[in-house]
Amino acid sequence: MLKRLRGSWRRTLPLLALVVVISVSGCGVEQKEEGGNGNGGQSAGNESAVESDNSGKDYRIGMVTDVGGVNDKSFNQSAWEALQRLNKSTSASTKFLESKGEADLEPNLNDFIREGYDLTWGIGYLFSDALAKVAKDNPDAKLAVVDTIVDAPNVTSVTFAEHEGSFLTGVVAGLMTKSDGVGFVGGMEIPVIKRFEAGFVAGVKAVKPDLKVDVVYSGAFDKPDLGKSIAATMYNKGVDIIFHASGGTGNGVFNEAIDRRKAGKEVWVIGVDKDQSLEFGDEVTLTSMMKGVEVAVYKVSKDLIDGKWTGGQVLELGLKDDAVGLPDTSTKNVPQDVLTKVEEFKQKLISGEIKVPTQ
Repeated sequence: MLKRLRGSWRRTLPLLALVVVISVSGCGVEQKEEGGNGNGGQSAGNESAVESDNSGKDYRIGMVTDVGGVNDKSFNQSAWEALQRLNKSTSASTKFLESKGEADLEPNLNDFIREGYDLTWGIGYLFSDALAKVAKDNPDAKLAVVDTIVDAPNVTSVTFAEHEGSFLTGVVAGLMTKSDGVGFVGGMEIPVIKRFEAGFVAGVKAVKPDLKVDVVYSGAFDKPDLGKSIAATMYNKGVDIIFHASGGTGNGVFNEAIDRRKAGKEVWVIGVDKDQSLEFGDEVTLTSMMKGVEVAVYKVSKDLIDGKWTGGQVLELGLKDDAVGLPDTSTKNVPQDVLTKVEEFKQKLISGEIKVPTQ
């Protein structure tokens, strides 16, 4: 049976930890397929030096991205930042492989297993089938996955209540739209992204029941040009706030908003997975729906080094664990009265007074 870990993560997953941003430009990211740090290697970035305790010097941990790539400014990047931090704090050897298409997922996982890596991560819902097969074929290998559940004794699965955090961004959008035009841009139409959509729409309607949300799926997580085109269409129709849950495709949504801001138009984007204002600026980022991917990947990987890793776990993390929600930087663009309303809804969600739909 899968063991479900819930409340004990409340103290170990502070959402503030997610605002630490580490540059990935110098660790092999410019290579299209792989990159990483060797034992004792230095992760790239401008962060202050972290003294390693060398507890992980004999460990190798690998990560396979989904099609969005390691530099998606979203959840793949968050996961890689976790392993970079692990390298700096423990001297564990960390490496990533990028998947250019779904056909690459299984071979990339198997590459790490053949090389004898101590733990191999699959980042994203797209790994559901590939990681399940690899786990079955390699029962002695230790694996972990984000955004899906693989029921296997040698796999740790990390999932998030995206619909809860997205509900709060919907409250912000519903209260702050000036045109009564709100949009959602999704990547692939898969369960995890449908949770983002369902939560966001429910949040909008909680404060503006008659407001219709314009929903468009791009069908991809790695098509910024397509994201820009979809955003342009939405903004032209009168939408002034777009929430995206589309990985690298969402970079195009931001680019369109930046172009319109330069032309004097007041439009906004709500970011996803990370505090995307740190990448795209406060001028266009209204707020973000953050997920504790970086914290969760670091915690599970560190548990392996500390001898605490246990396969077959499902970590289900939501508002009560501070694993989803809005960043502190929201105060730059979201008025206090709106944030007060957000907090009221947050407490109702945690108490169970409000149930957020998942689809």
